[in-house]
Amino acid sequence: MESRLPAGAPFLSPGQIFDHYHGRLRDHKREMFLVVLLDARHRVLREEAVSEGSLTSSIVHPREVFRAAVRESAGAVVLVHNHPSGDPAPSEEDVAVTRRLVQASELIGIRILDHVIVGDGSYTSLKEAGLL
Repeated sequence: MESRLPAGAPFLSPGQIFDHYHGRLRDHKREMFLVVLLDARHRVLREEAVSEGSLTSSIVHPREVFRAAVRESAGAVVLVHNHPSGDPAPSEEDVAVTRRLVQASELIGIRILDHVIVGDGSYTSLKEAGLL
């Protein structure tokens, strides 16, 4: 069941992100990378689609991830992408991209609260997995 994540709603957990995006991303045949923009109190401002990739990867550059966040004066972001295979286990590339994005976020002062990978019926939170 897909839950609503309206503007002004507080970000509470990676499970909330999964509930919201699972229905939309689980059957997508390509990787979609989204960024959820949050205000200083971690309330949703809006989401931004950053890239659409191939069956196994999505090209993500810090410039694209943080462009909307800077424009909207976001205080924090949550990264979200799907794995078309249905397995939400993070790849080495997922971990490397996340680390690169964290480094960029520290320079510009916009915190990454989590990176949630949506699979078919389950998710992985890089924060909960200790990879963020």
